[in-house]
Order: sequence, then structure tokens, then C-alpha cells
Amino acid sequence: MGWLKKDPLQIVAFNTYGTAKHLYLKGRALEDEDIDLEKKGWFSLVVNSWKRFETDEIRNTPLKVFLPNNAVVLGTTDAEGYYLFDEPQPNLSTLTDTEGWLSYKVSYTLNLGNRKIQLNNLFLGKMIIPKTDSSFGVISDIDDTILHTGVASPLKWRVVINTFFKTPHKRKALEGSAAFYHLLHLGTSKAEANPIFYVSNSPWNLYRYLDVFLKMNHFPKGPILLRDFRTPFDRTPKTELAHKYHEIYNILDTYPDLKFILIGDCGEKDAYIYLDVVKQFPNRIACIYLRSVEHSKRMKRISKVFKDYKEVPVLIVDNSKDAIAHAKTHGFIA
Repeated sequence: MGWLKKDPLQIVAFNTYGTAKHLYLKGRALEDEDIDLEKKGWFSLVVNSWKRFETDEIRNTPLKVFLPNNAVVLGTTDAEGYYLFDEPQPNLSTLTDTEGWLSYKVSYTLNLGNRKIQLNNLFLGKMIIPKTDSSFGVISDIDDTILHTGVASPLKWRVVINTFFKTPHKRKALEGSAAFYHLLHLGTSKAEANPIFYVSNSPWNLYRYLDVFLKMNHFPKGPILLRDFRTPFDRTPKTELAHKYHEIYNILDTYPDLKFILIGDCGEKDAYIYLDVVKQFPNRIACIYLRSVEHSKRMKRISKVFKDYKEVPVLIVDNSKDAIAHAKTHGFIA
């Protein structure tokens, strides 16, 4: 009857963002399905993909957060196993490292029927607080902006193949994109630690997959902001705004004194979302970069949209060298 044995418990703490006076921590309590992101072979890849989406959430369960100053914050997971600590907390900037990252630990507070809990029930999470000398922030899409995905392919068949039949170690970053992001992160002084926010319509089930991809391809560390994978039986409240609007607006509202560079692609709706962001937040967007895609009709449509656009600088990017040259010209990087 070994197949009835319950998996050990874990907590997946997402990289998030907050301020010197406000804590914003998010993650998910789950059973550990023993997903090996390095396994190869068709069958192993299918099994791992199934495990990512067939999650066993630890619902409505008390958690405890330990901050570096020995403060303790209590909370509870929701009906889908997510936790969110969103509350005032003073002097948080004194707890960060040189890049602005605050590290914390989160644990289960109950015995939970003597279930085995991984990592001695202490799971590490991080929250970014942008440095006061940051010149700007960067909000970037992931799919076909820094990661070859194929969102513009017919019926999105490339998305399915790339996501379900390739490990993150085999996924390709767009050439030069990591170097460009590091230059933006460092700014003109080469020591600014400008924050990078990665926003995608991918579900939270792919968080670890994308986190490994970013690390393997040496992108600057930043919050990875994904969406809830909703089912007809989902019990969590739905946001009023579409996911990308919600996240981008929230970032801009959180840091009202910081300008932002928006980076996306011409494959789906990034261009139109970013135009709306410029209208909603005048004088807050420093520049828009849009990666070109292999889809002639969409490229013509996007090129036409920006043909006479003068509100903010916009560059349709064919390669990272052009983006780097443009960023130097506009004084974003050295």
C-alpha cells in the first residue's frame, strides 16, 4: 500500500516586492511532488508537467513568518494553498542586503497530523525593496521577450512543446537579453541596483520552472509575478483587472517616485497594454522596448501603431545590440 503514502509538505515562497514600511510576501503551501527539473526523456517530462499542474494544496492552514529583526508575523493559507502577508511593517529597509533584498523564513505552525515537512519546516523567501538611489525600474514580460516560447505560433503549438517537453535547462534565452538586463540593472553608475520585475501570464505552477530558467541564463534576480491557474472549481477571488494590468498598475502605485522601462514583445497584447499604462500613469514610463516576432501580420500591425507615436521613446527590437545602443543614447545605461 506504499502508493497511498502521503507526500511530505513544502512551502514555495515567491520572490515579491514591498517598501520600507510595507510587507508584501506571497507563496504557496503544497505537498512536495518530487519534481526533478533536470530529468530528461519524454515520459519523465510528461510526468513532471502533470505534477506541476496537479497540485495538492495545503488549504486554510496557519503559517508563521520570521523576519531578520526577530519579528514574527502570523497568517493563513487560502482555499488554494496560497499565502499573502500584506500589511504595514516599519523599518524594513534596515533588514535588506546591498541589492535591497529582504530575506525571511516561513513555516507551518501546526503539527498537521505528524506529516513530514521538508527543510526542517523553515522555507526561505525574499522581498525586494528598491534602493533609494535607483534611477528607474524595469517591468518585463517573459514569453518571447527573454524566453523563446512561440506565443505567435499557430494554435500556440510551440508553447505546448516548449513548456511541457523541454526542461528549463534546455530552454533558450533570446540572444543578448540577459546582458541587456544586467546593464539596465546596473544603470549609468554601474552600481544602482535598478529593480527588475518579471510579469507573465504563465500560471504560478510554472514558478520554479521559470525561476530555474532565469538563474541558468544569468538574468538579474527579481520578483516573478505569475497568475493563478483557474479552474471551474476555483475558490479564490478573481481580480477585477486582467493579470498584467493588475500587476503593472500595482508596481507603479507601490513606487510612485520611480520611473519604469517596459519590455515586452510584438506577439500578443504587450504593446496595447503598455500604451494603456502610459495613459494611466503619465510621466512615469521612460521607454518601451518590444521584441519582434516571426509573424508578418502582427509586426505590420504593431509597426503601424507606433509609426507616429511620440508620448515616450519606443523601439521595436530585432536584436539586443540595437536595444543596448538605444538605451545608451537615452542615458539609461553606461
